[in-house]
Amino acid sequence: MIYFDNGATSYPKPKSVFVNTVNALNKFSFNSGRGGYSASVNASEEIYKVREKVADMFNFHPQNIAFTLNCTDALNKAIKGVVKKGDHVIISSLEHNAVYRVVYKLYNEGIIDFDIANFSFDEDETVNNFKNLINKKTSLIVCMVASNVFGVVFPIKKIGELAKNNGITFIVDGAQGAGVIPIDSEKDNIDILCAPGHKCLYGQMGTGFLASKDDIYFNTIMEGGTGSDSINPNQPEFMPDRLESGTLNNSGIISLGAGIDFIKSNGIDNIYNHELSLTDYIYDNLCKNSDVKLYCPKPKKNKSVPIISFNYKDYSSEKTASLLANYNIATRAGLHCSPLAHKYFDTINRGTVRICPSVFNTKKECEKFINTLKKI
Repeated sequence: MIYFDNGATSYPKPKSVFVNTVNALNKFSFNSGRGGYSASVNASEEIYKVREKVADMFNFHPQNIAFTLNCTDALNKAIKGVVKKGDHVIISSLEHNAVYRVVYKLYNEGIIDFDIANFSFDEDETVNNFKNLINKKTSLIVCMVASNVFGVVFPIKKIGELAKNNGITFIVDGAQGAGVIPIDSEKDNIDILCAPGHKCLYGQMGTGFLASKDDIYFNTIMEGGTGSDSINPNQPEFMPDRLESGTLNNSGIISLGAGIDFIKSNGIDNIYNHELSLTDYIYDNLCKNSDVKLYCPKPKKNKSVPIISFNYKDYSSEKTASLLANYNIATRAGLHCSPLAHKYFDTINRGTVRICPSVFNTKKECEKFINTLKKI
């Protein structure tokens, strides 16, 4: 199979991730932090090592790394955890439903008001679009690093600076950026970063994290056993226990740590350059096909992540993806859980076909895709 659906989940996983996951099932299948016996203590130490790896990669403190089920889980805990009744929230016009549905529900419940800032290919215009929506009640800005549909990158450093200067909390959805392009909480003025483990970080499904600055206090949306302060009927006040109720996914978390090791050993810039070169090659060839409709300029370094959305002939996006699947080429069609993005790019009625190459794809596979598309 030629797998171009890495925007959903990276595949294949690095061999080191597979090996470490199996090893974790054998050696660390114990409740970390819940027992005084050596196996439990060892599991706790391994989990903490991953906290350190995440913290080091994104410039947070290890104790502020809370592991989650996925990025959606992290975003729910982050957004619902910091807003208060009467607050005003700003999101971008390309946000995934993991953000849009959360703020929309809070709005419908009369808890918050929110506005949507339009993306622009001009960075300063994008920032100004956010700036113009700020009012006295604005307490939160939520923005993705990059679009999961069209691959365009947001100027998160500038948006974060805007938020910081106005005393506004800044939450970043790193689903399509964490592991592909460098993200630094201090340089990018990020208060809270949410990311999945199973995409660009190469961990297994069912993993993710929420990373926060020291001064962020979260109201909880879930309570339960944490192995700490158990006599207290209230959820612990301190991180990460405040957001980590129940048994952790040890093998998944350890696989995430192995994925970060893989990125560091290969170099995040090397991985990005390889993926972007494949994206460039595909884009250039799609431009030569008169039956192809593209929606964004050619991907550029630091302006795009390796994602292309297109449509073919008068086919529905689902039909194109289905025909490609007949040739064992895996893509993703439809709305990609991002109706805002499709409304903005005027593809809401048709959706698009999304191509997302990874570090494991080759130019030969890209050639096969290009030639196959001409046949269908």
